[in-house]
Amino acid sequence: MNKNPISIMLAMALASPMAVSAQVVNLTEAVQMSLNADPRIKEREQLVESARALLDEAKGNDGLRVSANIFIGLAPQVSGGFYQNGATSGTTPRTDGPFPGGLSDWTSLQFALIKPLYTFGKVEQYSEAAKGNIDVKRGDVRISQADTVMDVKRAYYGYLTARDSRRLLEDVQSRLNDALGRVKKNLKDDNGESKQSDLYALQAADGMLGKYLSQATAIEKISLDGLKLLTGVGLDSKLEVADDSLTPVPLPAGTLADFESRAVADRPEMAQLEAGMRARRALVAAKKAEMYPNVYAGIIGQANFASRRDTLNNPYVYDPYNNAGLTPVVGMKWDMAFGVVPAQVAQAQANLEALNYKTQFAQAGIPFQVAEAYNQVQANYKAQQQLADGAAAGRRWMITSLADFNAGLEKADKVADALKTYALTQAEYLRTVNDYNMNVAQLSRAIGETK
Repeated sequence: MNKNPISIMLAMALASPMAVSAQVVNLTEAVQMSLNADPRIKEREQLVESARALLDEAKGNDGLRVSANIFIGLAPQVSGGFYQNGATSGTTPRTDGPFPGGLSDWTSLQFALIKPLYTFGKVEQYSEAAKGNIDVKRGDVRISQADTVMDVKRAYYGYLTARDSRRLLEDVQSRLNDALGRVKKNLKDDNGESKQSDLYALQAADGMLGKYLSQATAIEKISLDGLKLLTGVGLDSKLEVADDSLTPVPLPAGTLADFESRAVADRPEMAQLEAGMRARRALVAAKKAEMYPNVYAGIIGQANFASRRDTLNNPYVYDPYNNAGLTPVVGMKWDMAFGVVPAQVAQAQANLEALNYKTQFAQAGIPFQVAEAYNQVQANYKAQQQLADGAAAGRRWMITSLADFNAGLEKADKVADALKTYALTQAEYLRTVNDYNMNVAQLSRAIGETK
């Protein structure tokens, strides 16, 4: 039986598992992915939409208002006219109430169509307060974005630091294992080139390296998982970073005074405080306006009908169960509680003053934050340069000591010291570079940059 070769190829393709390549991202891409995926940012954005709806609500108070009430009830049944025995004319009014003929169904409708004409600033001030609230919520979005950027950089640089530390420790451990193998062989051959203490010295160093290697491996995995979580690719997905190794970012150009000026101008917190002050001032004015009436115009009317009551067409006699009326109106309406409104004004004024003091603190505190980040950047920039030289010297010491040890010119404890010193110095260099990069990130955040 001949088989279709296309069917065979298709079956083989479906049967063989497809290799899934890892997604490779650099820091910029990781930041952008995280900004698009972070649900905390989306939450803040929805709060902005809520604030916009609050503004629409405030403006809507200046529009048409319709109130209506309709119900069905019971009314006394009445037949005949206004005079004795139901006559339509006479001199003696009827006295057979209140239920001369039983009960009747009663349908009633009251309605009003009102348009505010002047509210003494209530609508305008509440709307202004709502606009300020929108700006405050927008500032929350920017702050949340800055938090996400910091989290991504912390995970990204942390992963690079842990990965480079693991590679470093694996390299040192490999060299240490070679030295251990040589010592064990010398002791087994009993050639006098190594002592038992040499073995113990190298084994002690190997134990310390093993501990640090395990820690670096764990931090490497944790940091990568954190990066997967932030970027939204999922913990089960494959993700790799584009950088081959951890390197210090360029030193930010600018003086401390420049950075402080940019922070005061660009920090979202400063914009939030300005918007908050604007909103609080408007809220104070709105609360004060609550002491005044609302001027309005509109149409009001009502209609009542009882099917078992005769209708009276006398303009002087009013039957509440059978009537209809409609009229345009112009009026004023107060809704003020004399003990409540002054308290609300005082509360709004106190909140305004509290925010004013908070603004004063921010104007002093934000430059301090900038100065703190700036000085840490400068300190760790110099520190990582010095440690780079020290780590290079430590590596040369390690290589030289191993070479001398293999030639029988160096003791094992000195080799162990050289290995540990290089490992610790290089690890400290990597940690300092990570700290420096995060200091630069913190400085960027302190001056209001989100990137």
